[in-house]
Amino acid sequence: MSGAARIDGSLDAVEREQLCELMTDMGPDAPTLLEPWTTRDLAAHLVLRKHDYIAAPGLVVPGVWSRFAERRRRALAEADYTTLVTTIRSGPPWGFFRVGWVRRVPNLNEFYIHHEDVRRAQGLGQRINGDDLDEALWRNVCLARRFLARRLDGLGLDLARIGTSEIARARRGTPTARLTGAPGELLLYLFGRQRAANVEISGSREAVERVERAQFGM
Repeated sequence: MSGAARIDGSLDAVEREQLCELMTDMGPDAPTLLEPWTTRDLAAHLVLRKHDYIAAPGLVVPGVWSRFAERRRRALAEADYTTLVTTIRSGPPWGFFRVGWVRRVPNLNEFYIHHEDVRRAQGLGQRINGDDLDEALWRNVCLARRFLARRLDGLGLDLARIGTSEIARARRGTPTARLTGAPGELLLYLFGRQRAANVEISGSREAVERVERAQFGM
């Protein structure tokens, strides 16, 4: 773990450092869950998100801005891979991405999800997270649930944290399905990594089938 991550024990910094270590070990051509992206493509995406204030909004805004951001990302991907990973490891510049709530929610989500994008593409399975990370991820699941499940037109969806009695309603509707899993697995599912997430889907046959066909994520 780098000196920066040792000094700053915040969960987003720990996930960032672990992701950088894995990307270094795997090299620039390793697969990710974001096919056809390799680790090089993912590194370029992460650098653009934090350091290119003009193009970064295009990561979430569709249309012309999105196409502009993709052109900038592809240009970044031509840079030296080690330099890209070192830039990610150094953390964001002063400003928005160092604000407390940004680090706790979107930054933690970003690094956790992309860490799993690399891990699981290498055949690595579900992690056993510490209690502090699970609590933070469950909080983020609850905060983002309605937005990430917004395309479930008319279908109800409950999220159940495995091993507890905690349930969060993502959508109201009939029929209603339930996703049960660890917080990190639920977050992966809601961010569109359904095939990689270790969750149980329960409910009527119709409800289960509709959840399995649904589009989740940003």
